[in-house]
Order: sequence, then structure tokens, then C-alpha cells
Amino acid sequence: MLTEPLVRTGARVVVLERDPSLVEELRTRFADTAEVLFADAARHPWPAEPFAVVANLPFQQSGAILGHLLRDPRVPLQTALVVVEWHAGAKHAAVWPATLRSTYWRAWHDLTIVRRLARTAFSPPPHVDAAVLRFDRRAEPRVPVDDHRAYWEFLTAAFAARGPVRRGVRPALSPLEVKRLAPALGFAPDAFPRDLDASQWAALFAAR
Repeated sequence: MLTEPLVRTGARVVVLERDPSLVEELRTRFADTAEVLFADAARHPWPAEPFAVVANLPFQQSGAILGHLLRDPRVPLQTALVVVEWHAGAKHAAVWPATLRSTYWRAWHDLTIVRRLARTAFSPPPHVDAAVLRFDRRAEPRVPVDDHRAYWEFLTAAFAARGPVRRGVRPALSPLEVKRLAPALGFAPDAFPRDLDASQWAALFAAR
């Protein structure tokens, strides 16, 4: 359902499919128009040149696939349109409460839900509705790409800490520094990690 209209655009289409029976069917159907790989999208290496992703992700594997796709911002992903379970899409796209992964992803990509898909749009229908989640590469990253590992560690420590932000950013920032930065960045000194948006987290990281 997705491969055929993509092929009609004239784009170079590479299909990742881990069901061997579907791989053979797709290779027969799109023999001259698409490259079909027997591969797991949660592990397959991504292209070195700029690319886009269009996918109806298996609901149970969407987290692993998105994590693999977006973990390293040096991967030249430009745009992704992915179908995911509705609540997962809403969680990723929400400004509040912030999550560790969506905060990290937003350093280099903008996230939006562009459509809600009723479960009746699928055959066979799943038990829940779906969301079309869109990722667009930011022209101006919030965090330098070369700092992505340090930023992940910074966020992981902050979100893992129990209590307000000032506890989670130690020893990178002192409680006094957080207290000083809070009014400048627009959050309460006793705010929890989920209460800060991606811009505020990037500014805290830059101030460390």
C-alpha cells in the first residue's frame, strides 16, 4: 500500500521487510522499480546520503525502530512519516509532559502528528487507532551534532533522578546555577524534568 505510490513518484525506493514470504512477493511485484531488502529496520544500517523514511511501523516494534533511526543525529535523515499506535505518537509529539527520548530527538528534529487514522482504515483492523507521526530535520539544531553522546548522557541522568531538575543535572550544574537559569529560561526552580521543553533542556546543556 505504501511502496506502490512511492515508486510512482520516481524516487529511488528501498524497502526493508523482515518477513521472508513478503520479501519474495515484493521482489516479484517491484522487480524493476524498487530495491527490496530482507532486513530488520531496528538494526539495518542507514544510508550515508540524505534520505527520507515512509513506513507503517509494527506497533510492538515502533519504539525500537524509531530509537535506531534517531539515536545518532549524524545519520542524514531529512524527513520521516511513520504510522504508529495513537498513544505512542501522542506521547512522542507532546510538548508536555516531556520524555527522555522525545527531548533528545527534538534537538535535531521537529515532531508533529499530521493525521489520526481510525483503526477501521487497516485490514485487519488493530485494537487501537493510529497516528501519522512526522519528523523534520531542523535547519538550526538545538544541540551541536558532535555533542550528541554527551547530551544523551546529560538527559539520561536528569530524567533518571528522582525529584526536581536541579537534582538531575548535578554535577554538571549546581543548584545555585539552576536557580539562576530557571527564571531566564522560563521554568520553576523546583520543576521536574518532564516540565521543561526541548529548548530549555538544550539551553541547560549549553550552560553546563
